[in-house]
Amino acid sequence: MPLPLEHIRVVDMARVRSGPTAVRQLADMGAQVVQVTARPEGATPFAVHGSDYQMVNRNKRSLTLNLKDYRGQRIVKQLVERADVLVENFRPDVMERLGLEYKSLSTVNPRLIYASISGFGEEGPYRDRPGYDQIAQGMGGLMSVTGEPGRGPMRAGIPVADLTAGLFLAQGILVALLERERSGRGQKVTTSLLQAMVQMLDFQATRWLIDHDIPPQAGNDHPTAFPTGAFETKDGLVNIAATTQAMWESLCRVVGAPELAEDERYRQPRSRSQHRGELTPMLQACIRQMGSEELIRRLNDAGVPSGPILNIREVFENEQVRAMEMTARVEHAMLGEIELLGIPVRLSRTPGSVRTAAPDPGEHNDQILAELGYGPNERRTLYEAGVV
Repeated sequence: MPLPLEHIRVVDMARVRSGPTAVRQLADMGAQVVQVTARPEGATPFAVHGSDYQMVNRNKRSLTLNLKDYRGQRIVKQLVERADVLVENFRPDVMERLGLEYKSLSTVNPRLIYASISGFGEEGPYRDRPGYDQIAQGMGGLMSVTGEPGRGPMRAGIPVADLTAGLFLAQGILVALLERERSGRGQKVTTSLLQAMVQMLDFQATRWLIDHDIPPQAGNDHPTAFPTGAFETKDGLVNIAATTQAMWESLCRVVGAPELAEDERYRQPRSRSQHRGELTPMLQACIRQMGSEELIRRLNDAGVPSGPILNIREVFENEQVRAMEMTARVEHAMLGEIELLGIPVRLSRTPGSVRTAAPDPGEHNDQILAELGYGPNERRTLYEAGVV
């Protein structure tokens, strides 16, 4: 079965997580990816055989190069000559110093899509600052609306700025590839951790931009709708999201408190939100009398969204997660069979796949150099000179 992007060649010069996340979207859909890692090999930020490295670098081949040597830079340009996409997430001035910035490489290949992620964008006073996920979470507003009221700012439990920047960049790359079919020309695609984080504020951002309301922390409650959030049952916790009038009435019936739905003080969504302080303990007292499994079943049968709050082990044991085939198994030469996250997007005719484990740095040096036309003697010379 053909893969949808198997005709696309990618030079992956990305590091850590945001850039590799972007490349992984392309690789999983079949793109031919050459990962270029700077020598020495110890420069990789994750242990090569560790779970994190295996996740972000699957479906790739690896070439190690000394990018400070003109011969290493020349090899990158040879890769670019036949590539469709180059992805990097160095600070904005690094590729300029190496002579591998978009202006130089677009003369090598005018059809090249040159994709970059930085911490804070390529213009502005913070251009040269180092970027880090948690810093972007703080500066982008996410930490100010995450956590319990009065407890201070809280970071999200995943590197959401890194991941969303990678997803946005992958989207931009695909759009640029589509546009190239019409124009025949490549272009530069950029985003940053801060841009991604601000964009992800979504409705919280428009609460300020349109209503001039600075959103506070709301803990597990929804910022504007009630009742939503985590409620304690007699044997655990469940999430409930009764956001419409019909759901509110159904929730009250299921938990044995129909009088709350009939109370004039709580009949409208806005008034329920205003009275959440007094409503929450009344609902909680009813819900605490029920078991989690029974409550979740009855609420969903009544059309009220509800579900368990699972730890990571329980997520992958969950029957629905298993049914969606959210993991994939691949063979690794040293680790044996390993299990990785699968692909969250399904194409009915040409689906992507997790095909290979992450390569060791330099694992494909000889293979890739041979494809570029370097014979055995030339490759030996490059090894002896410390270029590869």
